[in-house]
Amino acid sequence: MSFRIHAIPSEILTGVRDSGRDVSGHPVPVVRAGGGEPLRCCLRDAAEGEELILFGYEPALPASPYREIGAVFAHATACPSAPAEGYPAEWRGRKQVLRAYDQRGWIHPSTRVHDGSDPEAEIAAILADPDVVQIHSRNVAYGCFMFAITRD
Repeated sequence: MSFRIHAIPSEILTGVRDSGRDVSGHPVPVVRAGGGEPLRCCLRDAAEGEELILFGYEPALPASPYREIGAVFAHATACPSAPAEGYPAEWRGRKQVLRAYDQRGWIHPSTRVHDGSDPEAEIAAILADPDVVQIHSRNVAYGCFMFAITRD
């Protein structure tokens, strides 16, 4: 089964960078990377010293009890966008939660934790259920949104 990876949309990143405000209207701090921060703009880990922003992001879901805002890192200035095909190379082998959602924006029972060793197989198994319309990859320790996945 083919699927598409979705980083945070460029128009949202541009809005946050230009306004200096996140989805809740809070000021967006600029920070220097310590190294290893997961970047939701280009879907790789930050190198030490890179200039980043840390802001509240609300992934696109229909209005539902499961819609939430969480902290994410991105480059402070525009960067090359993430490839839309294939699992992010730097994040292979990283344990992640694959949170499945139905068309109402409710969490679907296909949600699971995977060890990162074969993410394509895990994603295909979840998307095999026709009731799943999208998946959010989320950080295991912090629960933060990493990227979205949809059928191609």
